[in-house]
Amino acid sequence: MNLIVFAFACASLLATPGPTNTLLATAGAEVGWRRARHLLVAELAGYLLAIAILRLALGPIIAAKPEFALALQAAVVAYVLHLAIAVWKRGNVRDLAGRSITFRRVFLTTLLNPKGAIFAFSLLPTADDGLLFGLAVLSLEIVAIGFGWLRLGSTFHAKFHDAGHAKIGYRLSAGMLACLAGVVAIRSIVAL
Repeated sequence: MNLIVFAFACASLLATPGPTNTLLATAGAEVGWRRARHLLVAELAGYLLAIAILRLALGPIIAAKPEFALALQAAVVAYVLHLAIAVWKRGNVRDLAGRSITFRRVFLTTLLNPKGAIFAFSLLPTADDGLLFGLAVLSLEIVAIGFGWLRLGSTFHAKFHDAGHAKIGYRLSAGMLACLAGVVAIRSIVAL
């Protein structure tokens, strides 16, 4: 795959709404992009660790036992539903001081993000064919597009000072997370 096609494919996948992007946009709305920018490190670390684990350890297991992939997808669905519930409950809190979208949440969500498997198995080149360069390009795109999601969310930051608007924002984010969990679940069921 040539560099332009690779970069475009990765950017397109990263820009697609998903659990990590939903959390980044919510964090931008919650505290503004400046106070949430440290979450980009969590996103980058989550994707890179997921790719390493998938390529080095889980890839051979998944190839030998496809049912293991279904168990992983079930874990992803359960975690994203857990996030949706946590974000929904955040909308019930009257005093919205503090953050609901933490470094740990973004890291774990990204680590479990199904996009990691697409990067690991479909888009990144093999070790003999420019893997390190591919990882460098992907890393730059992760940070740049993640920053775009933070900035998008931060356009709603002023509205998040009002408890009513914040509640709506958290409920929308929770609904999006629940829908994403549903999509992963349906894909898993269809794959059976």
